[in-house]
Amino acid sequence: MLAIFDVEGVLYDAEYLPLLAEKVNKENQIWEITKKGIEGKIDWVKGLEERVHLLRGIDYDTCVEVANSLPIMTGAKEACLALKNAGWKIMAVSGGFTIITDRLKKELDLDFIYSNELVFKDGKLDDVVVNVDADKAKSAMIKVNEWDEKKENIITVVDGANDVKLFDITGFGIAFRAQDLVKDLATVTLDEKDLSKIVGLINSHYNLKLELQASV
Repeated sequence: MLAIFDVEGVLYDAEYLPLLAEKVNKENQIWEITKKGIEGKIDWVKGLEERVHLLRGIDYDTCVEVANSLPIMTGAKEACLALKNAGWKIMAVSGGFTIITDRLKKELDLDFIYSNELVFKDGKLDDVVVNVDADKAKSAMIKVNEWDEKKENIITVVDGANDVKLFDITGFGIAFRAQDLVKDLATVTLDEKDLSKIVGLINSHYNLKLELQASV
């Protein structure tokens, strides 16, 4: 069994670039583009590049500081622990960056993460290398094939329009505090801000008995 998660808004209770933008008073511009991207109103890669370029020149230490300040979503540790204890694999596919996802691998014991990469020049933010575009399923399928996971045994937990192609490769899609478009395409929706609640949904769908325990 495999669980695939989006990162910002799902495993993290925050969006990275708008927080980083606050450091240079550009949060309104960044949020505007971010929202359009999440809602599927602009080309996702173009929107990502546009946002990073607006923040060019921010120093590396500030980027790291903001990345390390992102709060992990309520219930995320408990949910991941329950899945890992039951022998599941966990993958995250993020339109965000390694600077925020590397920490999750350790803290949530994830098996693999696909994400993009910020480029720094002379210690300042300069550009972005896009590894994950709006078709997140394309990235996820590399590991799905390698791990030989069957579609019916894969669950996806996402919130944005740029995530919905993941539903095509999964048997059980959970829209977590999501856009209406995402809710329409998901198997179930979870609006409560507690990721541990996915465990009950998984148990009901697959007739399992995954157990929640307090995270250490």
